[in-house]
Amino acid sequence: MLTVTPLKPTFGARIEGADLRRPLTDEEFAVMDAAIARYGVLVIPGQDIDDDQQMEFAARFGPIEQTRATVDVDKQRLKHFAMNDISNLDEKGEILAADDRRRFFSLGNRLWHSDSSFKATPAKHSLLHARSIPPEGGETEFADTRGAWEALPAAMQACVRDMICDHSLIYSRAMLGFAEWTEAERRQFAPVPQRLVRRHAESGRTALFLSSHIGRIHGMPTPEALMLIRDLLEHATQPRFVYSHRWAVGDLVMWDNRCTLHRGRAYDDQRYKRDMRRVTLSDVAPTLEQQAA
Repeated sequence: MLTVTPLKPTFGARIEGADLRRPLTDEEFAVMDAAIARYGVLVIPGQDIDDDQQMEFAARFGPIEQTRATVDVDKQRLKHFAMNDISNLDEKGEILAADDRRRFFSLGNRLWHSDSSFKATPAKHSLLHARSIPPEGGETEFADTRGAWEALPAAMQACVRDMICDHSLIYSRAMLGFAEWTEAERRQFAPVPQRLVRRHAESGRTALFLSSHIGRIHGMPTPEALMLIRDLLEHATQPRFVYSHRWAVGDLVMWDNRCTLHRGRAYDDQRYKRDMRRVTLSDVAPTLEQQAA
């Protein structure tokens, strides 16, 4: 029997009693599906699972994204191409060199973002599993963008409700000075439009759809647009909206990218191995084709 314990009054919950080595029963799925819709982030501790089991669990909640958005995508360490390698390890399982291009690119995970917001059809859920962790640092922070929307003044809600933003990995990595793209990567990461405000279908609540991948707002001068996005990010990531997760080996954390932001925190990535593996689910359609908030 599963138990659901909120981590904050309306954001984040811990699921006890799960064993993801076996398929979920219909009753267990119903509990988790309702919990992710309500709380946005689920922490499922103590899961000694392999890649196949993680993929099987994820697929119960929707279609798995089949493309990975990273550089040097041909240098694959994991069994499943559709599984994202959120680690500091090379294809041989050794710590990435300090000047490795993949290491510089992955620093962007420490910016507040929503997974795959730079894809025409962005992500629904992400499921990240901890295989090995450093002794300190490396936390993941999550922000509640439904709560952030509801706390905005009515005048600001009216101002931003119908805005359309362009998202790209090129925009977010430019904040770090990363500009070494191949022509194929530039084509793959070309900007895509997304609503800034969206309706979360399962809860019926409205959410900000923010990300450091935003580089433009349609119809607005770029400096003004980026200042507005910065202001909204600062608002949405106030401590009252944020849950910080300190990882333990075996933790699986599942979150809804449609109504959350997240970022990784720093750790000594030249000394300690951090092996984290993520499966990402596709949403049903581009945000412009979904019901407006």
